[in-house]
Amino acid sequence: MEPTSEPAASDQGEDIEIGVGIAEDLADTPVHWQATEYLHREKDARWFGLFVLVVVGLLIISIWLMDSWTFAALIVVMAAALIVYIKRPPAVINYTLSRKGLYINDTLRVFDEFKSFGVLRDEGEYSIILIPRKRFQPALTVYFPEASGEEIVDMFGARLPMHEPHLDFMDQIVRKLRI
Repeated sequence: MEPTSEPAASDQGEDIEIGVGIAEDLADTPVHWQATEYLHREKDARWFGLFVLVVVGLLIISIWLMDSWTFAALIVVMAAALIVYIKRPPAVINYTLSRKGLYINDTLRVFDEFKSFGVLRDEGEYSIILIPRKRFQPALTVYFPEASGEEIVDMFGARLPMHEPHLDFMDQIVRKLRI
């Protein structure tokens, strides 16, 4: 009697192991998608007018109140760099999510670099925000199409804890200014 009960128990165990193995294989199939590196927001004439007013105001403060020509030069350089950044169209990035980590174009970012992730919807576009383990490293934002979102979130969820994303002060300013 014991020999027949043991094989039955081992058969059940094998079935469970086989089922788990199949589920793991399905979860380990890589997911590929393309997305832009950031959301491009069109600026109207009011935005540029307000930008020019702020730059001129900062120049007046730096030259007449602070008597700092170097700070004035820095303001001009920063304004020019921001205009170039705003006018540049976002690049399309190839993403591959596998059991090793996230490939961004040809660069692998392993899951161990991140302590958690969160899903954020911004102007109809979905993104995953990866929170790094290193204290002063910025969060990584990855945009993805809604069609493959469930599969992507499930793969991240299998390897990282999911938390509600909280935007820091600078991220909130950038979103308000539509940069």
